[in-house]
Amino acid sequence: MNNIKPNEKLDVREILKDIEHYHPQKRGWVWRDISPQKIGQFRYEQVSPSLKRFVPLPSSRSLGNIDPQPDCVVTTEIASGRFEDDIRRMRMAAYHGADHVMVIRTAGQSHFDGLLEGTPQGIGGIPVTRKQLRAQRKALDIIEEEVGRPINYHSYVSGVAGPEIAVLFTEEGVNGAHQDPQYNVLYRNINAIRSFVDAAESKHIMAYANMAQIDGAHNANATARDAWKVMPELLVQHAINSVFSERSGIKKENIALSTVPPAASPTPDIKLNLPYAVALREFFSDYKMRAQMNTKYMDSSTREATVTHVLNLLISRLTSADIQSTITPDEGRNVPWHIYNIEALDTAKQALVGMDDLLSMVGLKDEGYLVEKKREIQERAVLMLEEIIEMGGYFEAVEAGMFVDSGEYPGRNGDGIKRDINGGVGANTVVKRDKRYMAPVTAHFGYNNVEQYGKQYVEEPSKLIDGCTFEHPDMITFIDELDETDNVYLRLDSTEKYRSGGLLKPEVEWLGDGTVTVDLFFPTDIRTAEAAAIQTGKKMNLENVEIIHKEVLHPSEGTRIQLKGVIDFDIKIDDLKLPEVVKSHSEDDVINYVKKHPIKVVAGTAGNDEHSVGIREVLDIKHGGVEKYGIAYEYLGTSVPIEKFVDAAIETKSQVIMMSTIISHDEVHYKSMLKLHNYAVEKGVRDQLILIAGGTQVTPEIARKNKMDQGFGRGTKGIHIASFVIDQHKEMMDKK
Repeated sequence: MNNIKPNEKLDVREILKDIEHYHPQKRGWVWRDISPQKIGQFRYEQVSPSLKRFVPLPSSRSLGNIDPQPDCVVTTEIASGRFEDDIRRMRMAAYHGADHVMVIRTAGQSHFDGLLEGTPQGIGGIPVTRKQLRAQRKALDIIEEEVGRPINYHSYVSGVAGPEIAVLFTEEGVNGAHQDPQYNVLYRNINAIRSFVDAAESKHIMAYANMAQIDGAHNANATARDAWKVMPELLVQHAINSVFSERSGIKKENIALSTVPPAASPTPDIKLNLPYAVALREFFSDYKMRAQMNTKYMDSSTREATVTHVLNLLISRLTSADIQSTITPDEGRNVPWHIYNIEALDTAKQALVGMDDLLSMVGLKDEGYLVEKKREIQERAVLMLEEIIEMGGYFEAVEAGMFVDSGEYPGRNGDGIKRDINGGVGANTVVKRDKRYMAPVTAHFGYNNVEQYGKQYVEEPSKLIDGCTFEHPDMITFIDELDETDNVYLRLDSTEKYRSGGLLKPEVEWLGDGTVTVDLFFPTDIRTAEAAAIQTGKKMNLENVEIIHKEVLHPSEGTRIQLKGVIDFDIKIDDLKLPEVVKSHSEDDVINYVKKHPIKVVAGTAGNDEHSVGIREVLDIKHGGVEKYGIAYEYLGTSVPIEKFVDAAIETKSQVIMMSTIISHDEVHYKSMLKLHNYAVEKGVRDQLILIAGGTQVTPEIARKNKMDQGFGRGTKGIHIASFVIDQHKEMMDKK
């Protein structure tokens, strides 16, 4: 499958073939190559090489189809619960610029004390298993060859099985991971001593594999009551994490701080968040920055999520971001939607490229509010760290509730998270190593009693046993499906008809899930609107109708509702009548042809129709109409008699008639087309004219059936009409 074409689907069954013998092609994290470049007509400073295969931004259609890539690694987070569907989303994401695929673990996996096997379906994410990791990494090998760029694969090394997961990730080619012992202690109530001991081992293994490590300090501002007040604590948590990671063996260049702006609009967003971002980057300039948007305030509004995202991206450009995360409204909707993964990636790409080289044009002030606030945050952080040391250290500070307190330090509200150093999951499971302790394996943290066999074994202790699974992956024991009723093969069987049976169904997160969304407006209050929306969905024969977003536009005058539901029918592909492909030449080709062969058009709206907007859009240079390509036109206005079109074409020596016809009552649009053709025949000029009809009710098939040369409907641009005109003109010239 390595030579897969864009119009071919990834075959999950093919990926799963011989999966027990697959081993990753590379190890370690890959940063983007950054260099100034000229792409199309434009010069960029903060970009990386363009992709081999891609889906560009919509606006790129007018810019030579360019797809400049930002300088930072761009993340997409995937969490459908079915790894086989996540693979499809990974491919879509890669085409839109993602080179960091972060797979969310299933809910509660932090509390599993061992590794899972097989491929069961997850909730809130996928169960991280060896087979799932192999399948997705193997798929990414194919995808990265497609797009021509390495893709970093990522998940979580946390919980009571952290070291085992770190080993698994190293064996299976995972390139980056979250690893943060404080996350375990504060948010999962894992025993503090157990968490830090496990973290040391896990980080040492990750260092061997050259993984990027992202911390989880940002969870404090996602949890605290007033997130903008915990900024000093965030610096403290980052400091503890970063130094601990270094001491455990991870290189500085692979340590990434998960920096999240603590506030969101309608607070004075930039005024609160920018000083914090500057303070963070100044204190931790030796490390990488992973910029993620704030999800604490996120609702189910896609518009609100996008605005917050863009404001956060502005902070990334005003400071720095080595990894740019892209969060979507999925958190507010509790469903991972294909489209929002892609929209978030496009938002990041569009904003970052649009703000290319921003700091060469604007600068951050070195005096006044920004500097003063930045220093205040840093001073509060230093004071907090000093108090923690005076208290006896981190564990004592946690027991005293120092962390995630919503009072701005040194203020305290007494609502911080408290943990007992002797309590929590895994308490009393850490024991001191015996003097004779022996661990002849690679990347083992701490004393393992191998120097007695010779100095050569200190750095490579696994030589004592002729290597371990890190050096010899064939030693890994692969376990396939364990659950007879919940595994990938059964799920593939249940949706096989949508892969090979010629059937389609709309989807949101899984193949063939049948989910659709409906956007509604009701001129009433929110409770009434919600009830009315549910009934609307049911009357539309949707099943499992749910409200996914509700928004008051006015207490009594109007409420916006978005709902989702499930359809219970399939679409047969063979029964579909596919829309005709509208041919489009390059702008340069059209312009050059018209320069050599001048073309003139007469245009107007036919009969008793007063509409003029549509035709002006495809005529005027301002809107990218045919005039842009050197085609001259004579606009006849609205309510133009059919005969006048032909008479004007003869009088002005025009080769083209563009007739707009919007009104369809009594099939007048059909009649106008046929009448135009007949009058041109009557005048003896039909073979000298290109007759084009356009309008919202017009299709190419309808127009040609009624004797037009072509018809154009919704979405038509000037380039489409100009391309058709020059093709027809060539044919006319050839016949002469």
